[in-house]
Amino acid sequence: MNSYEKFLSSLAKNIKASEIRELLAVIRTKKDVISLAGGLPDPQTFPKEIIAKMAEKVVAEYGDYSLQYSETKGIYEVRETLAKFLKDIRGFETSPDDLLITTGSQQALYLISRTLIDPGDVVITENPSYLAALGAFKMCGANIVGVKIDEHGMKTDLLEETVKRLVSEGKKIKFIYVIPVSQNPAGTTMSSERKKHLIEIANKYDLLVLEDDPYSYFVYEEGVDVTAIKALDTEDRVIYISTISKILAPGLRIGWIASPKHLSRKLELVKQYLDLHSPTLNQYILAEILKTSLIKEHVRKLAPFYKVKRDTMLKAIEEYFPDDIWYTKPIGGLFVFVYVNVPGFNAVKLLNTAVEKYKVAYVPGKSFHTDGSGENSMRLNFSYPPPEMIEEGIRRLGELIKNKG
Repeated sequence: MNSYEKFLSSLAKNIKASEIRELLAVIRTKKDVISLAGGLPDPQTFPKEIIAKMAEKVVAEYGDYSLQYSETKGIYEVRETLAKFLKDIRGFETSPDDLLITTGSQQALYLISRTLIDPGDVVITENPSYLAALGAFKMCGANIVGVKIDEHGMKTDLLEETVKRLVSEGKKIKFIYVIPVSQNPAGTTMSSERKKHLIEIANKYDLLVLEDDPYSYFVYEEGVDVTAIKALDTEDRVIYISTISKILAPGLRIGWIASPKHLSRKLELVKQYLDLHSPTLNQYILAEILKTSLIKEHVRKLAPFYKVKRDTMLKAIEEYFPDDIWYTKPIGGLFVFVYVNVPGFNAVKLLNTAVEKYKVAYVPGKSFHTDGSGENSMRLNFSYPPPEMIEEGIRRLGELIKNKG
């Protein structure tokens, strides 16, 4: 048989690879390349002893239950414990019945997309926005409309203008997707005024808000408002998703959705046909950790650890990059986003040169943009490399930018 093309669905024929996942696969084979590309947490932060201890405790105490199939929505005890954690840490109440445990937050994004989006529906996002979220929305047929951001997050005055225009054109807007704290890729954080305005817009135009919140549990600056949009929601419009990937370990693959009551059952039914349920053992491990003070103690260590790396990158950018750039100074998260305003600079075209000649990797920013712009931008990760490698990587990138190849 020469070709399987005729057997492929239209989705499979048109789907594109994630630039980040493909790039990481290439970089792993090049040991001499400094990678500022992926969003990998530093393995030094993984609480391996705690997880090992809790895994042993779970298998010993829960026995067969910990290794058996469980309900699609997630083990009730786990959802109950998680609801208490969210009230304590993120300041909003949700019923265990309205929590759905997912296999990482990426599954949460896909579940919500499959549940809400029909081909041709509009999804409004920040511009730029999280690449894997854009991919999930597009896979389900969404037309994505981006709203520009600045250092205070999504510009909600532009958001309202955009909503008005789309409504006047008869477009069907399904939801507004935002990462309000330490946005990926830009690292920006929404001001409290804009969060309130966002909710006002959603209420006024009868829209849903999808809040993606992986980074708010630890931030690097004092006095920054990291209030969840879900905590401001008075009309049950906000679908909240998060994950333990950045605060414990991504390999556990546990995320969650806190949804409005009338959406919970539909999300559960869609998940039934994706994976039956998320890993039982990992759910119990999470619950046991959340029952103790261990998670709070661990999270408190993350901010000072990653702040050193962030500050190293920002200082190196100041020293080694030319003046014709604009970059974010994130209060949390794992990334700095850079726009290079040097004529002719194209981060997409220069990536291979960066890897092969300068032995440094980044993620080109174009794919994060909803309107085809951003060829002159790049996302830089500071969480994974040690500080000395961050500085050297930025120095090499500075040479690439100055020489444009």
